[in-house]
Amino acid sequence: MQQPNAHRVSQSIRQIIYGLLLNAPSCSQDISQNTLPSQLLAFNEVERINTNIKTSTVYAKQLLKDHCDLSKLAELPLARRQMLLLEALKVKLVVLESIPTFLKLPIAVTCYWLQSTEAKAKLQHLQALLLGMLREPLHAIINNPGNEDQQRGGAKMLYEELQEVKAPMRPGPRVDLDTAHVFCQWQSCLQMGLYLNQLLSTPLPEPNLTWLYNGSLVHGLCQRLLISSSAESLLSLCPEAKQLYEHLFNATRSYAPAELFLPKTKSKSKKRKQKKKVSSPGNTADSRHWCARSNRFGLLMLESLEEHVENSELE
Repeated sequence: MQQPNAHRVSQSIRQIIYGLLLNAPSCSQDISQNTLPSQLLAFNEVERINTNIKTSTVYAKQLLKDHCDLSKLAELPLARRQMLLLEALKVKLVVLESIPTFLKLPIAVTCYWLQSTEAKAKLQHLQALLLGMLREPLHAIINNPGNEDQQRGGAKMLYEELQEVKAPMRPGPRVDLDTAHVFCQWQSCLQMGLYLNQLLSTPLPEPNLTWLYNGSLVHGLCQRLLISSSAESLLSLCPEAKQLYEHLFNATRSYAPAELFLPKTKSKSKKRKQKKKVSSPGNTADSRHWCARSNRFGLLMLESLEEHVENSELE
């Protein structure tokens, strides 16, 4: 509860959505400018501040003048609507050129998320998200009879490795609350990015959300990346997946803060503090984790019907 509201990270996307939905007559400001139009159009948003509920005033952001009429928004050329979407997400189209069509929107959203000062993303968070996005292309390689046996075999090995990470352990694993908060922020950005994309009549194809993100998988990957494995060692099983991952990583890297790639260093005082915290049971460090058995959201860690279907298809 000490963390800020996770939806704060996507506020600027909502401001643009408000501006489009208002269909207001006075729309002379470009969204790239920080100045507001003379007629301020305010909205109330309810958010959590620690354990309290607060109402905040949020101002709509207006697009260019020729985009004010909501009824004519869908009539704009595809390239123009695409440009508006990417401008709202603060991403250049050229960055997405090497990205498969079905992943362009999630990668654009991830670039937006990485640029936000609210998001405290670390390298393992980004890597876990991108590795999770490989499940759908891996499934396609496995089920394509035109692919060579060796190619399909490598894809199947990597797919099964990801499925193993995704499968919940018994007893339930502890979920790091800082990591959970970071992924909640990403999901909020994705949700608002999807809404804006729909409002603009889908200039970018919508991803299949059941394949795109799985909580137990990304949390498991984060733990594995921190302890022993590297993304490269996992991807060595399938060259095709490794190449796709590199495209995804390079696209998002250009928008990530420089400190994301700095080598990890720990001061001696920090190490001593951590040692002290670990040695005392029931301390505040332990309260930063949830055990799935006592967590009311623990069902989210269980295997879903989707997993059962996937395993059946592979067999």
